[in-house]
Amino acid sequence: VVITDPGSALEKEARRRRVRRIFPGDPAIGGRYSALSHFGLVPAAFCGADVALLLRRARAMADACRRTGSDNPGLLLGTAIGTLALQGRDKLTFDVGAPIPRFGMWIEQLVAESTGKEGRGILPVEGEPLGAPEVYGADRVFASIRAKGDDASDAALARLSAIGHPVARFDVDDAFDLGGQMFLWEFATAIAGKLLDINPFDQPNVQEAKDRTNEILAKGDAGDRAPGRGAPPIDAEALRRLLGSLRPGDYFATMAYIHSSGENDRRLGRSRLQVRDARSVATTVGFGPRFLHSTGQLHKGGPDTGVFLQITAEPREDVPIPGKPWGFGRVLAAQAAGDLAALASRGRRALRIDLGRDVAAGLDALDAAVAEALAAPR
Repeated sequence: VVITDPGSALEKEARRRRVRRIFPGDPAIGGRYSALSHFGLVPAAFCGADVALLLRRARAMADACRRTGSDNPGLLLGTAIGTLALQGRDKLTFDVGAPIPRFGMWIEQLVAESTGKEGRGILPVEGEPLGAPEVYGADRVFASIRAKGDDASDAALARLSAIGHPVARFDVDDAFDLGGQMFLWEFATAIAGKLLDINPFDQPNVQEAKDRTNEILAKGDAGDRAPGRGAPPIDAEALRRLLGSLRPGDYFATMAYIHSSGENDRRLGRSRLQVRDARSVATTVGFGPRFLHSTGQLHKGGPDTGVFLQITAEPREDVPIPGKPWGFGRVLAAQAAGDLAALASRGRRALRIDLGRDVAAGLDALDAAVAEALAAPR
């Protein structure tokens, strides 16, 4: 079974192979808005989900978003996050729990890729645990999405609300409320984009990163930049300067071109929290190349408030790509190099650190280096 847009190379290959069924995508729907189309619903059906129930919840929310004024939840949410962003509260921080614990990753792409352009944007902060009130600047908005009766974060959110941070709570009955939440946030993101005076349905800087990657591959110099090949050890002074450049209203983005595992995520989480707690700035962690279609758009198209740490490592194996003179390891290296070049072309504050072959040891060393850099006088 194949899901693809009509006329794509994949559709032609699927017809040649006479696959059992081709589910056509709708070319008018952008990828990040397509969760309730064939691209999301067909896999859900294969997983055994009750797709009809999921869509009933989505339709109920769609009907609610046709109302006028304050009775329209999507209009209300979009107006709130857009207006707050214009007032400087442009770090939309998510607290997401069961029954949809990774929903924040989906919202991350939706919000960042839709709003991060023309020097404006709303940064979605996903996976950053709630902390004490004193570790947050005046640029935050908090959104909690949890099951009814789940009070795990109520006390922390109440403390944040008490000192003036905007806090919104969204209760879900069960996992099928995902349909309604998806429509709600899609609608709200479009409204917020309108208030920011940008087009929430394009992603100009995503294509730029692709173009730079293709240029590097075409030149054949990706191997010279490949992770682990002649990369210097952690430059403590460069890291100190990078972290020392953080100011109120900035954010710290870790862009990790390493294996996206739970253990690596936890290790990077330690470093991001060190930075947040020491500098009171929002932090994100993105695994490459996935984040290029998510926060990557905002990194380059959004405001110049990002401080970027790119992490690379030597590929465990360079899986060949049929019909190409390079493998996936070289493609990954080219993507990292292209992304860094795109940031540099805009004068963004960015530093690349290579971990070599032993990623675990490298992340431990990075953790220590971050602590040392943060302790140094600014």
